[in-house]
Amino acid sequence: MGDGASLQDGQRRIRRSPLLFTAPLALLAALVLILLWEAVRANVAPGSRDDWPWRLQLLDTEALGSLLAVAVGAVLARAQYARTVHPYLGSRGSWRKGLLTEGEPAWRVGILNGGQHVAVVESWECRVVLRGTAGGAAAPWVAVPDVVSTLAAAGLSVGRDYQLIAFGAGFPLVGTGNYDTVPVGVFSQRCVELVDALHIRVRVTDVVGDSHERVLDCVRGARAGHSVPGEGPVNE
Repeated sequence: MGDGASLQDGQRRIRRSPLLFTAPLALLAALVLILLWEAVRANVAPGSRDDWPWRLQLLDTEALGSLLAVAVGAVLARAQYARTVHPYLGSRGSWRKGLLTEGEPAWRVGILNGGQHVAVVESWECRVVLRGTAGGAAAPWVAVPDVVSTLAAAGLSVGRDYQLIAFGAGFPLVGTGNYDTVPVGVFSQRCVELVDALHIRVRVTDVVGDSHERVLDCVRGARAGHSVPGEGPVNE
């Protein structure tokens, strides 16, 4: 999975459940192979059916038809249910006053799951690119404490210049019908000026065991032309 793909502005399904997706497909493929075998065997000359391997009958036609119907139904039902419980990860950023320093605007970023069902955080990784440095696309994905160390080396302090929330594995992002977000981070104007990009890669598992990934660019919207500190929310 390349860096370019990881930074695409969109959600991706990166893995399907081996048990709930691969197993029904494997069963269906096996039954189709058995159907082909029985079709070929049925067209063999009657006198040859007593010879090996034509005398091998895996399933009778009635049982095979019933199993095929069940397998096709299971695959289609699983696909439909997976669409129903698909999480929709999004983020929202806005300038607000008083989040870090009294009376001073700060850029707040939150994440939400717009789907109907809960999604559980599988991993939460970050990477930061400081203004004036090269090789942002090659920066490694690291844990939040490692990003904090990088920002500290640049002269930014936690609580005064920014706050970053670390989400552990197993944290539930509950599906919501509104736009209330779970806080991800808060960044001062000084932090926004010194940081060229701060990406968060979140991977979640839905209720059917599929994994989804989205990359959030936490400070991009803070520098947009329509975004002015202290003037209400801006979607990102």
